[in-house]
Amino acid sequence: MKKTEDEHRREICEVGRWVHQREYIAATDGNISVRLDNQRVLATPTLMSKGMMQPDDLAIVDYQGKKILGRRNASSELAMHLLIYRRRPDVQAVVHAHPPVATGYAAANLPLNLALISEVVLALGCIPVAEYGTPGTPELTDALAPLVGQYDAILMANHGVVTYGADLLSAYMRMETVEHFARISLVSHLLGRQALLSREEVGKLAEARARYFGATGAPVAPLSEVCPVTADGRRVPARPAGEPGTPAGDRFWVSREELEALIDEAVKSAKVR
Repeated sequence: MKKTEDEHRREICEVGRWVHQREYIAATDGNISVRLDNQRVLATPTLMSKGMMQPDDLAIVDYQGKKILGRRNASSELAMHLLIYRRRPDVQAVVHAHPPVATGYAAANLPLNLALISEVVLALGCIPVAEYGTPGTPELTDALAPLVGQYDAILMANHGVVTYGADLLSAYMRMETVEHFARISLVSHLLGRQALLSREEVGKLAEARARYFGATGAPVAPLSEVCPVTADGRRVPARPAGEPGTPAGDRFWVSREELEALIDEAVKSAKVR
């Protein structure tokens, strides 16, 4: 059953409280929106804590970003939301926040692409990093544009995270999943050991993901060269690249142990010289 505008307003305020309470945002950071129809988008206001919003604080805009209704102006980062709605007809809601650990990966320009947790590979595939773009400018949308069609969650370099889905709850849950996985990835890194799923297991999950999400009509993120999932110390490309050490174009696929051995050999050679 389709929700009314009032229901969407209340739900956005509720999700705003969730992201604030979970410390995914601070001060007036972050923004949330819902597609009302093919002409209007309901969005959170600029310069206001998302944990303190009331339903009548929200603004309605058209797909060019022009305000149609509201006592406050919509977020200055609304163009990012509108890009996603234009590129993804299946998407009905967008959440942008700065969850600390995932944003740390974004600041380090590191994608969340390790095959550590089967549920994450199944739910999101890879979580890539978009190039840095100044918030509130076309630079940001230009950086996101190549990735929006394939992925449902994107890290934005030196900025934060954006997630989206078929409804607002799905978009928010994907934000939770991204931050939860970032924490797991960081802890396994600090422990000094990351036992990755095998290429075969990642392949099975990719097939299951295609079956499940393909049935919903949503685009399915492939294990692509844009953001390859890493399994068994090797990146999984769109097509098999052979065993570690064999060339794939101008790339070589090596295990961590082989890389460490190469580094050790290079250091020894430098000392001899």
